[in-house]
Amino acid sequence: MGLFERFLTVWVALGIVAGVGLGLLAPGAFQLIAALEIAHVNLVVAVFIWVMIYPMMIQIDWTAVKDVGKKPRGLYLTLVVNWLIKPFTMAALGVLFFQYIFAPWVDPQSASEYIAGMILLGVAPCTAMVFVWSQLVKGDANYTLVQVSVNDLIMVVAFTPIAAFLLGVTNITVPWETLVLSTVLYVVLPLAAGMATRHVLARRSSHAVGDLVAQLKPWSVIGLIATVVLLFGFQAQTIVDKPLVIAMIAVPLILQSYGIFVISYVAAKALRLPHNVAGPACLIGTSNFFELAVAVAISLFGLQSGAALATVVGVLVEVPVMLSLVAIINRTQHWFAPQPA
Repeated sequence: MGLFERFLTVWVALGIVAGVGLGLLAPGAFQLIAALEIAHVNLVVAVFIWVMIYPMMIQIDWTAVKDVGKKPRGLYLTLVVNWLIKPFTMAALGVLFFQYIFAPWVDPQSASEYIAGMILLGVAPCTAMVFVWSQLVKGDANYTLVQVSVNDLIMVVAFTPIAAFLLGVTNITVPWETLVLSTVLYVVLPLAAGMATRHVLARRSSHAVGDLVAQLKPWSVIGLIATVVLLFGFQAQTIVDKPLVIAMIAVPLILQSYGIFVISYVAAKALRLPHNVAGPACLIGTSNFFELAVAVAISLFGLQSGAALATVVGVLVEVPVMLSLVAIINRTQHWFAPQPA
């Protein structure tokens, strides 16, 4: 794990402080940026999101999908958790906390937007950071690659209908055109660009892909932090007026992460997966593709929305939570079947 990934929570926290400070000092500048949009897509944020996502898509070797039939139980676990459990538990927790437990302190409109942001996080399984988590638990790198690749292919067709269904069930108006546009802009096109880039680089040399990813990785984090600064700049006055909002959003997100991990870990044990497959399989289901969630929340609900704020809080809590889960996996590896030779 590099310097940027290791201290991602610190960078996000600094971005939050900077965004709130700048938002209070220069609100006019943020209003000007907010006006730069086409079809509900903010152009400035779109650039930052692409800077975040593009390096991640280059890392994925799509030729690995041909190995999907090897050791299928770990893949089955990942797919069931990511697409049949996780989105629905996240929606349920969002409703539980913001329509019931936190209802006395949150107005209904804001509550709906927070729930929407959480749903978007729940429907976006991790794409890039899971390679880091897999390495930290000594996971099977090739198998992790297969899991991530298959999940990304499914995300192309499943993200929009599942997100629309859950948003509709929770009584949130869904602009289908914007949701489809967001999926194309932030999933389909980056995937295609990453595949094309990887194909070209792989023909040059065996290390060209790794060299480019290493060069772009700091820019990916810079894009994330710049997006955080913008989001919290737009939310600055709200945050100052309601400082407990971030803490309230973090509670169901943290519960979701640990709850999904427990479900995945128990299932991995029951399936008798080897540790180097069980660890990454559980972490893929637990972590989120927060870059996509942030982008879609902005497109659907706006830069100043509670949905956008909720997705950024997801960024803030993810790294420390995931590192704690990595520690649990490493300390319990003796629970699992021996690693095959």
